[in-house]
Amino acid sequence: MPRQRTARPRGAVTTPAPGAVPTAGPRPRLLLPTPTGTPFTFGYAAVLLGTSLFAEYADPSLVHSLYQHSSTDVAHLMRAPVPVLVASALWIAGGLTSSYALVFLVVLTALERRIGGMCTAAVFLLGHVLATLATEIPVGLSVLAGGLPDSSLHRLDYGISFGVAASLGALAGLLGPWPRRTVLVMSITVVLHDLAAYADPLSDWGHLLALAVGIATWPAVRRRDRDRSPGAVGWAPSSSPA
Repeated sequence: MPRQRTARPRGAVTTPAPGAVPTAGPRPRLLLPTPTGTPFTFGYAAVLLGTSLFAEYADPSLVHSLYQHSSTDVAHLMRAPVPVLVASALWIAGGLTSSYALVFLVVLTALERRIGGMCTAAVFLLGHVLATLATEIPVGLSVLAGGLPDSSLHRLDYGISFGVAASLGALAGLLGPWPRRTVLVMSITVVLHDLAAYADPLSDWGHLLALAVGIATWPAVRRRDRDRSPGAVGWAPSSSPA
């Protein structure tokens, strides 16, 4: 026999069931990393804060020397590819005032809350490595062919921007249709504007490639987002692909 509805007396207080997850409105604090909620982003941000403060207050000649040794140019990639790829991701080009510092915090925090620290690190590393190789290998081949001078093998190149661009591309795949399109259109517009300015075309092409790498991870990050428990910190249902 179907159970009948019963009217709740006026003024009665409803107690949530044990274990129920309360529905809350937007929480701005979730936009920033925390040691327990987003340990990868929090730890990485602490490292970047340290290196940025060092770059700000240390002897300029020492800082420039460290930048050169961390550069992912062709010469360094041929000698020690793994150490230099790691070292180059320990600096923020432009320091703490760079726009990439804020984008790093917001994007990687949001991505880690959806897919976890290990997967976020994998996306970041994938974009950093692939975009670096995709921009530096043609430089090496052009030098061999005589199209560029030997000095191009020592082009100064370091920073987190490729990893951030890949993370942004991956995060877009977890958003709803309109936010996703807005993020992608704005990101591509910024990159194309930089390419048109022709100030640093190699890095700008790298940003576009890194964004494409992030977009290519959509099947994996969406699957990871679906597999995470609703009880996980910062979990939210995945949006259906548009």
